[in-house]
Amino acid sequence: MNVDENVFFREATLRICSSLDIVTALKRCFEYIRAYIPANGLTLHILDPDLNLLKFVASVGLNHLNKRVIHLPEKGRGKRAADVQAAFLTNEGTVLILHPDKEAGLPEILEQLGVDTNISLMNLILQLEGNQIGTLALYVDGLNQYTDEHARLLQLLHGPIAIAMSKALEHQEIIRLKDMLADDNRYLYNELRSVSGDEIIGSDFGLKAVMEMVRQVAHLNSPVLLLGETGAGKEVIANAIHHSSPRKDGPFIKVNCGAIPETLLDSELFGHEKGAFTGAVAQKRGRFERADKGTIFLDEIGELPLQAQVKLLYVIQKKEIERVGGTSAIPMDIRIISATHRNLEEMIASGRFREDLWFRLNVFPITIPPLRQRKEDIRALVHHFIERKTKELKLKERPVLGYGAIDRLVAYDWPGNVRELENMIERALIQHRGGALSFETLLPVSHSGARKPPIQDSGGNRDLPPLDEMTVQHIRQALEMAGGKINGPGGAAQILRLHPNTLRNRMNKLGIPYGKKS
Repeated sequence: MNVDENVFFREATLRICSSLDIVTALKRCFEYIRAYIPANGLTLHILDPDLNLLKFVASVGLNHLNKRVIHLPEKGRGKRAADVQAAFLTNEGTVLILHPDKEAGLPEILEQLGVDTNISLMNLILQLEGNQIGTLALYVDGLNQYTDEHARLLQLLHGPIAIAMSKALEHQEIIRLKDMLADDNRYLYNELRSVSGDEIIGSDFGLKAVMEMVRQVAHLNSPVLLLGETGAGKEVIANAIHHSSPRKDGPFIKVNCGAIPETLLDSELFGHEKGAFTGAVAQKRGRFERADKGTIFLDEIGELPLQAQVKLLYVIQKKEIERVGGTSAIPMDIRIISATHRNLEEMIASGRFREDLWFRLNVFPITIPPLRQRKEDIRALVHHFIERKTKELKLKERPVLGYGAIDRLVAYDWPGNVRELENMIERALIQHRGGALSFETLLPVSHSGARKPPIQDSGGNRDLPPLDEMTVQHIRQALEMAGGKINGPGGAAQILRLHPNTLRNRMNKLGIPYGKKS
């Protein structure tokens, strides 16, 4: 058989390297080489000598030869196994012509594959830079079909096949890790949404004007500047803008500008190249790069040093970044939402904040009112936090609010805003030992050091609690007297002189558990 080895090598290599999909590449190569080497099929395996097994990678020709793991028989690990092990130590691929009727252990392997022993096999040991990669096997019907000439031709392809297999496996691993990361991101996103909820408490009352502005700007790419006191809920509004926008499936990256040391700020925001500075042992993507195709939320933007403000202005204008130590610009497709509790105009006047950056960020400002200016939201916030914290703390039952509890909370000015209210609710639940929640001993003192008095009307009488709270307490007391029973003699419905169905409907409306729910 006269074969031009250079042409054979070139044509086969072109087909092997034509695709990152290992099956596609092997199929193209197989269709070419079978014109020179007799073959009905081809398989590719990774050999694990420690576990004494073959792990399937791909097959061409005979689709039934795709068993994921093949256990090598112990009796096949004699002299021939030593020959194979010695072949792994060479820098060039070794081709072994195997004879099923003569090789110890080979019939058992073929039996696992469901293949008749009346075949000829040729095995190419794949090795790259001294490391074992795997094995490639060609087979054809009939005994003694392969010659030394066939083995020499297959051996020519050792390098391209080993490299192609290595790169293809790396590509498969990258795809697997990418899919795993995407799945993890979806899971974490769903978990966060289940904890925080889609509803913004107060959207129909104290935050109604804010949410209207959110609806106006969410579908655009315009920068948004959130203004308001610490703890007022700026991050919640930023989340609402992102998840109501066309970028909702992209990343939402939060940056607390006041929490990053100035020496690390450039690296954190824009990333760095390997060797850019001492300790930069690998390339790192910055927060802006991670936010590509999504939204970046720059919280406490007023804490940015002037040098970082200049770079941020450049990013907004050019829509590109440069990593620390890098030489090429990286285009960015991001939406910027910034937030601060500071008066940026005063900072501009004192030279601590750039006016041109403020003009870029202040395209659509949204001011979030403090809790003391939207006290109508306190009742809904209290019920929301009690419900959520009861689940987080794994409490057996949801505590009921006591007489005058909401009035005490409404009377306080909440300098820490929603965050302070949330923390106080959690503290009350941690210390709760039965009975109703009153917050009387936990309510923060006023700035003068004295607790605020209960709300009184013009006649000096203490306000009555809301009707729903009194109804909840009344029904719970009746349930306790009835031992949790609703129907029948001595049941809660009889005690309250109500029809059982009427009582159940009212309990459902007020969120009072009964039956199995309790």
